[in-house]
Amino acid sequence: MKLTGHKSSMTAQTRKIYETLKPLVLASGSPRRRELLGSVGLDFTVRPSKADEPAPEAGEQPEAYAMRMARIKALDIAGQHPKSVTLGSDTIVVLGAEIMGKPVSEEDALRMLSALSGKTHQVITGCCLIMPGEKKPLSFSVSTDVVMRESLVRELRNYITTGEPMDKAGAYAIQGVGSFMVKAISGSYTNVVGLPLARILEVLMKWGVIVPRED
Repeated sequence: MKLTGHKSSMTAQTRKIYETLKPLVLASGSPRRRELLGSVGLDFTVRPSKADEPAPEAGEQPEAYAMRMARIKALDIAGQHPKSVTLGSDTIVVLGAEIMGKPVSEEDALRMLSALSGKTHQVITGCCLIMPGEKKPLSFSVSTDVVMRESLVRELRNYITTGEPMDKAGAYAIQGVGSFMVKAISGSYTNVVGLPLARILEVLMKWGVIVPRED
């Protein structure tokens, strides 16, 4: 997907929620993250990071890994936009000790979905915000428990043929067709989609990047 920049559109329903006071850059090409930020009326520019995403280091905890990836993406873009607030994020799926990224093949997707079937896993999103004038980036992570129903292999194979799993961590999209596998969640829904929106908004308001609209 080629994205050189994007100004979020604001509908009549979203104009009354927030006003963006400082330039904001989203260091991600994810349409899901773009839609989440746009849904509350934020103005922002999309600049997808092209930084390499290394594998987890030996003994690295999932939360630390997700935050490290988010920081790599944010730093990659922040240098190009020194006067803007830069937001980087990375979402991973964790089952036991395994960190699941995006599947590399249809069989890999089937392996992931089969492992998740009938179990509870965690979706962790690491976030990194870089503010002009601040020496240290702000990093945090948000975790959501997801309970999956037991699915037949034929169901999983049919889902994989939709193509949806192939660019999703853990090989499923809760906001898409993949919702048929999800029995319950505990925690932030938007975090599973790709961005813990409530937490992001809290931080942006605290830093004076956004304020509730008056009109």
